[in-house]
Amino acid sequence: MYRVMTEEEMLEGFEAAIADEQFYVCYQPQINHMSGRIVGAEALIRWKSPEFGVQFPGDFIPVLERNNLIYRADLFVFEAVCRMIRKCLDEGISIVPISVNMSRYDIIDHDYVGDIEKIRKKYNVPIKLLRIEITESTAIGGSSLMMSILDRLHVCGYMVEMDDFGSGYSSLNILKDLDVDVIKLDMSFLSENVGGRGGVIISSMVQMTKWLNTPVIAEGVETVEQADYMQSLGCNYIQGYLYSKPVPEEEFLKLMQKMDQEPIKPAISIAKGMGAGSFWDPDSFETLIFNDFVGAAAIFSYEDGKVEILRVNKKYLEEVGMNLTEQEVLNSNPWDNHSENSRKIYEDTMLRAIESGEEESCEHWRHIHSRCCGDDHICVRAHIRMIGNAGKQYIMYARIRNITKEKRLFNAVVDSEKRFRYASEQANVYAWEYDIAKREMHPCFRCMRDLGLPMLVKNYPEPAIEMGIFPPDYADMYRDWHRQLEQGVEKLEAVIPLTVGRVPFIVRYTTEFDENGKPYKAYGSATLVVDNPV
Repeated sequence: MYRVMTEEEMLEGFEAAIADEQFYVCYQPQINHMSGRIVGAEALIRWKSPEFGVQFPGDFIPVLERNNLIYRADLFVFEAVCRMIRKCLDEGISIVPISVNMSRYDIIDHDYVGDIEKIRKKYNVPIKLLRIEITESTAIGGSSLMMSILDRLHVCGYMVEMDDFGSGYSSLNILKDLDVDVIKLDMSFLSENVGGRGGVIISSMVQMTKWLNTPVIAEGVETVEQADYMQSLGCNYIQGYLYSKPVPEEEFLKLMQKMDQEPIKPAISIAKGMGAGSFWDPDSFETLIFNDFVGAAAIFSYEDGKVEILRVNKKYLEEVGMNLTEQEVLNSNPWDNHSENSRKIYEDTMLRAIESGEEESCEHWRHIHSRCCGDDHICVRAHIRMIGNAGKQYIMYARIRNITKEKRLFNAVVDSEKRFRYASEQANVYAWEYDIAKREMHPCFRCMRDLGLPMLVKNYPEPAIEMGIFPPDYADMYRDWHRQLEQGVEKLEAVIPLTVGRVPFIVRYTTEFDENGKPYKAYGSATLVVDNPV
């Protein structure tokens, strides 16, 4: 008959339990809820006493930990797993990676990594079929030691999982310091319900793991409703009674032969050269760049037509205007600000960026609503690039500029691009826009057609000088003009002979300043001088 053994009985029976294999291993499958395929399993120790019956881990594991016996029990489990995997390999049974628990007591006064490597090599088990699972409590109070152990495990080639993530008060702090490969999410947040405050926390955790490029397994899933909810958040990997309780080795092997298998895949692939972790670090170089040097910028996700803004910098809020707060922008549905045509323009640009892997640009109008400032209609020039993806979900990076003032000024002069071209040709006028900070020139249609300039001229005015548009004897003067524009001169004007034919034009610049009085843009024009040769 079953009864819980006393601590004294457990200690007295431990050696016999090891020798007689009263300890045994059960396996709980990990399933991709979307595909129904098995992706791994967790090995769990059990104790069946011939005298007292099955002892629950919650009863005997604390006793083993207090009495410095858990190390031998954990090595027993590791060896049993290696023996099982070796059997599968020898018999041609396809096997998934097995996760083995590591206690915090395993790394104190023990060579844990060295000992498990001896066992693994004894059975000649490929390291890709073994994962080491640590719990949050394992890491508390010994992060430096744990980090060194994780480094050794990674050097050997082991994947490391963090179990029970979210169950303790310091989960985020531990995750920041420890380089784990898989996160196992504690589903106690949801209990029997989905949604609510627990759902918000779970959703945030899943989103965070995507940015860490770390797969997440929902552990303790018992209902279809819970599994479907996790799948809706982008977490497909499930472990729990919904699919299977922990089962003995023989039953697990039968299950393995019935189910299709697949590997666990990272949540999001971040663009090369961009570290997601350091990007979210407020003191990192990436964040410094994002906040201070790239101009108005935003990070957002795109999946099947749905857009969610993940991050904006202060310059983005300033560029959009209307005294919007960061929280108002993050909580809004971006498509609410777009007309049907505007949304099509923007979405088409995103899809081009996804397809090309390069930066794509567009101009579109947005409706902006602010509780304090009312409503406004602004024109935005956006440069969009894909920086990461996970299946059908894409992470996009956008730089924007509010060009409403230029658009309205332009529309006040001409009603359409056609009229502008006609008027320019008749008046023998060339026009361009110069970005002072970037030293980039955007020419008009006639500049491109007659002078062979591209749509965007970088490091201006050097390319125009090299092309002979500005003669050598006027080159230094024209370079000095651009230095004056950087210093804040409001207007410049002179007669300059242009092109190899030295045709005289009145060249003018008018500077535009931001709200801080800093010059950021200049409008240039060249008007033909009639009957006034140089």
